Amino acid sequence: MNIHIRLLDESDPVVISQAFQEQGWVKSVEQYIQYLAEQQNGERVTLVAELAGAFAGYVNVLWNSYYPSFNEQGIPEINDFNVLIKYQRQGIGSRLMDRAEEVIQERTDTAGIGVGVFSDYGKAQILYARRGYIPDGQGIHKHDRYLKWGDETIIDDDVVLYLTKKLS
Repeated sequence: MNIHIRLLDESDPVVISQAFQEQGWVKSVEQYIQYLAEQQNGERVTLVAELAGAFAGYVNVLWNSYYPSFNEQGIPEINDFNVLIKYQRQGIGSRLMDRAEEVIQERTDTAGIGVGVFSDYGKAQILYARRGYIPDGQGIHKHDRYLKWGDETIIDDDVVLYLTKKLS
């Protein structure tokens, strides 16, 4: 299988947005233009996967996580990890994660990642557990706060469990 991992470049925003639109997901061109600008500023690294020359997925490394615990500890966050549905279960996600961890290991020995808590994130939950990611012990987080016993919330993409892994 010919999987190629490379950095996001100027030709990618439209291609990526269209690829996700074709599978019914709304991801704006502007989002990827912003990723490119942040990559050029050194705030993030966006890795793009291609299978036989076709866009297949991407992942980000955020050097300064928006998640308070990671930010305070200086833990980079693997963020916004997506593989097109038609390319899932072909090793592309694992290759993207391998490369993201290599990028992080150039600066530090710990990687962080967040995962949604409902069934839409089941594949990601399993992948992260198999790769050795464990909960950071802070519980679930939504927007700007940790959810506590008795809190009520809507379960959506913003309810996240954060995990860490020591890189060897």
